Amino acid sequence: MADGRDVNSIPPILKPELLVPRLGDYLVERGFLSQDDLDAVLDYQAKLREQGREVPLLGQLLVELGKISQTLLDHAITEYVLQLRTALEESNAQLEQRVQQRTAELERALQKLSELNQLKANFVANISHELRTPLTHLKGYHELLLSGDLGPLNQEQHRALLTMEKAIARLERLIEDLILFSTTERGNLPVRIEPFDLCNLCHKIIEQVSPRARDHHLDLELRCPTNGELLVYGDWEKIGWVVHQLLDNAVKFTPAGGHITLAIELMNEHVEVSVTDTGIGIPANRLQELFEPFHQLDSSPTRRYGGTGLGLSLAQKIIEAHDSVISVASELGRGSRFSFLLRRVFSNEEVKSNYEGG
Repeated sequence: MADGRDVNSIPPILKPELLVPRLGDYLVERGFLSQDDLDAVLDYQAKLREQGREVPLLGQLLVELGKISQTLLDHAITEYVLQLRTALEESNAQLEQRVQQRTAELERALQKLSELNQLKANFVANISHELRTPLTHLKGYHELLLSGDLGPLNQEQHRALLTMEKAIARLERLIEDLILFSTTERGNLPVRIEPFDLCNLCHKIIEQVSPRARDHHLDLELRCPTNGELLVYGDWEKIGWVVHQLLDNAVKFTPAGGHITLAIELMNEHVEVSVTDTGIGIPANRLQELFEPFHQLDSSPTRRYGGTGLGLSLAQKIIEAHDSVISVASELGRGSRFSFLLRRVFSNEEVKSNYEGG
């Protein structure tokens, strides 16, 4: 060409006919063209294509062959495009209506779910507090019986009461867990952040868990980096609850002859608390399920391990309230490791400053 451009690089001329699919059928339906004329022109198009010649658009060819006028072609194309636009507008309107309806349904479902969650939390809170009263009576009379205040006991009766004592302690712990859960569900988990001796706390918890570990024929080990104080910031009672829960789980899911380690490691400005076991392990694709409340990985009627499914959910909420997270590493059949970080206290001056500031 005169301007030096390659002919192949020039884009094809855009024509309104390109917007109209199946133009020939439309012209026949509207009575602008006979079916015989359409078939004849389509055959002619095919022959041009077989000969390797340039094939005009159908509408252009109809005009060139005198089957319809250019004015009629333009009218038909305009009419068809308007119909397409109207259909598109109607489709968009219907789609918008469906989206609005679906959004309203989802909002109602979300509201219903929120109401059900609130009912569940209220039910758990109410039933937990109601259970406390009869449990208090059970504990009171159990202590009277065990102390001999209600008469002498033979050895068999004494052993029975010791068994009852363990069951009562477990029931009390379950009730306290339910109460704590209902508290967290209301978005109210008070934590008292203050310095406390982490090693001292862990020693006490190990003493509490050791009898159960011995009953299961498990080795229980505590590793502290120092024999003296190791101060961290946190809620002493709630962190103790979390560590106790992690150890309880380790005992529950570790077969006899296994090993459980409660370790404390210094990590710059933080301290890592970890519980490692040689238990049954957890499938990698189910790790996130661990922290769902009332959820058990084995929910079958014949499941081997008991529990409410609240422990790890509550532990996660407590640790999150300390601006930390619980990390999990596990291998099926090889064991699991649960860990979290707490901020260290480095000096008495820092402790004094925090107390004065808070």
